[in-house]
Amino acid sequence: MIRVQKPMTRAALLAVSAAGALVLLPGEAGAAGMYLTDRGVRPSSRGGAYIAGGDDLGAIAYNPAGVYEAGTQVLIDAGLVEWRSQYTRQALLRQVDPNTGEPTGASFVQTMEPVTGSAPVQPIPTLAASLQVDRQWVVWGGMWAPYAVASSYPEQVKGMPAPQRYALLTMEGSALAFLGAGAAYAPSPAWRLGASIGVLVGAFNSRMVASGCVPERMFCAPEDPEWDIQSELSVGPILAPTGQLGALFVPSRAWRVGLAFQLPVWVRAPATIRARLPAAPVFERAVVEGEDADVSFDLPWILRAGVEARVVDDLRVELGLGLEGWGMHDDILVEPEDLVLRDVAGFPEEFRAPAIEYPRRFESSFSARLGGEYSVELAGRRWDLRAGVSFEQSAVPPEYLSVLTIDATKVTTAAGLGVHLGRWRLDASYAHVFAAGVTVDPGDARVPQVSPVRANPPENPNFINGGAYSARANVVGLGVAYTFEAAPEQTAQKKQD
Repeated sequence: MIRVQKPMTRAALLAVSAAGALVLLPGEAGAAGMYLTDRGVRPSSRGGAYIAGGDDLGAIAYNPAGVYEAGTQVLIDAGLVEWRSQYTRQALLRQVDPNTGEPTGASFVQTMEPVTGSAPVQPIPTLAASLQVDRQWVVWGGMWAPYAVASSYPEQVKGMPAPQRYALLTMEGSALAFLGAGAAYAPSPAWRLGASIGVLVGAFNSRMVASGCVPERMFCAPEDPEWDIQSELSVGPILAPTGQLGALFVPSRAWRVGLAFQLPVWVRAPATIRARLPAAPVFERAVVEGEDADVSFDLPWILRAGVEARVVDDLRVELGLGLEGWGMHDDILVEPEDLVLRDVAGFPEEFRAPAIEYPRRFESSFSARLGGEYSVELAGRRWDLRAGVSFEQSAVPPEYLSVLTIDATKVTTAAGLGVHLGRWRLDASYAHVFAAGVTVDPGDARVPQVSPVRANPPENPNFINGGAYSARANVVGLGVAYTFEAAPEQTAQKKQD
């Protein structure tokens, strides 16, 4: 048990503050909703059009059937993501009768100071290896991370508490990756089948601000800094299973058709929460017992299809489509484990934290990709010139958009280069993400302020996500692949060429 004497004393916060921070865990291969753009140096330089044309270890995140054509290979690459966002919050202020505390019906919109979000530029890797065990089977294993960012926002703006603090301060310290293994099988020259199993592993950290104000019980305002609760959430270890199935049909050298299905990611993880309780006098003698909670939510299934044409020598062009089932990401459930708040003035002696469902209300999204590569001989070397473009529909309804998950309809343009040096291939890529700006009318906003001292949802919640959002990103990638032994079909094709 910890007795809180001053505002700077740290204690375990009730678990509801966890819900508001646990919303940027990324999905594996869907760029809507939770991360920026398609991953992998070679695939991203084709705009993510890699479902039918994937023929190396880069296909592990797109279509495991394509890994058959990698043969025995090792692939190492990394993407560097430079990301910026801007948010100008708008809040709907309602006039209240000072005698009754009831709304009078009058309201106006307050526009606050803009804030800028950023993230550290760190390498996001792929490490994978495959083995051709016989003419029909290739097995592989690897580690890869989605192109996501651990965003941070200021704590203060012009000497005042930052307006976005009730959604997010920082996610620094988070580290997530996928570990997976799979196999690809060629039952005939025209077919490849693939399957993989994987697990999302790592830890997630975030800091945000909750409110200790309960207007119907206390003389306070929900966004009065004196009632702010600074919270820090640590989730982990995360071990969330998933899997993928894929097929590749090659009726001729000129055409390839790919289809892949990504299973959902089921996240069930323990969490601990630490906090700095408010400076308000009612919390002067507050005591918190316990700090543990369980967090659960689901990330979507993804269906991908692609057709690649090779009707012109040395030119490959693919059209890919995707459907992401973000509708299953409806809420985040936080279940406290015996978290109790004692000795808060005006409250029962013992207040037990209830389970909280934090609303997300994501929707299924559609994406399309067009990309390819053209091979030329130059200076005695084979060079692959790559380019692509993708369109991705947002999975986040505007009324549930926040700085935790800034997602909008996106267009990504990309280009890249590969050079073959014997068994080696060196790759480089660049992509720019153009995201549409989104304005959330304060009257339509539906992300509520988190308050860990409420037993029941308020009749008139304080919604915190109104305002104007914008974001953009640049992605630079470098990679290397070494092929010990090409797949039989690949060897035969090179001889024909």
